[in-house]
Amino acid sequence: MNETSTAQIPVQLLVMDVDSTFINEEVIDLIAAHAGLGDQVAAITERAMAGQLDFAASLAERVALLAGLPETVLDDVRSQITLTPGAAELVAAVQTGGGQVALVSGGFAPIIAPVAARLGITDVFANHLEVENGTLTGRTAGRVIDPSAKAEIFADLVTAGGYAREATVAVGDGANDIGMIRAAGLGVAFCAKPALVEAADASVTTRDLRKVLDLIAVREDARSTAGT
Repeated sequence: MNETSTAQIPVQLLVMDVDSTFINEEVIDLIAAHAGLGDQVAAITERAMAGQLDFAASLAERVALLAGLPETVLDDVRSQITLTPGAAELVAAVQTGGGQVALVSGGFAPIIAPVAARLGITDVFANHLEVENGTLTGRTAGRVIDPSAKAEIFADLVTAGGYAREATVAVGDGANDIGMIRAAGLGVAFCAKPALVEAADASVTTRDLRKVLDLIAVREDARSTAGT
């Protein structure tokens, strides 16, 4: 474990994407696997994350394929979720330093929120799947968390907390994270698609979120040196 992972760090706000960032999986792909459509949906997801498809339209297309699945599939998928290595340490470091941690996801709140709660994260912004009579309808309910929504939510969190931009960090892996990555004081592309790497301040290619702590430490060292 890195020394920085247990230390207080000067981050007022950390916002992370969820699928393939905070967790190892793509939730919608796991749900689709229960319908025997895993490969079909995964191919659409891959293109959407690479910025080759409109995210909202691709989400609607993928969710439509889930129509008819029992709501209980969400419980099954939740049991398959695994935290990305270093996720708990990164979250704890920010929280110990008095910072806020939020998750902003194009995934689904019923699956993400309970996982986040185990780490003390209560600020979770994600999509909702419409359910009727215990069955998925193939539609989302409420606001769709698309790229523009992610950027807006990030800006709203900064404003509500009165945070300094340079004390904010955003971490994601797909093209739909570009807006919030560019808005953050430190935008990190995590095992990311090329479109996001180009937009980010820094890139992590090792699947360990403790590497984000290393980037924060390097940035703070550079600031301290510049100030002397």
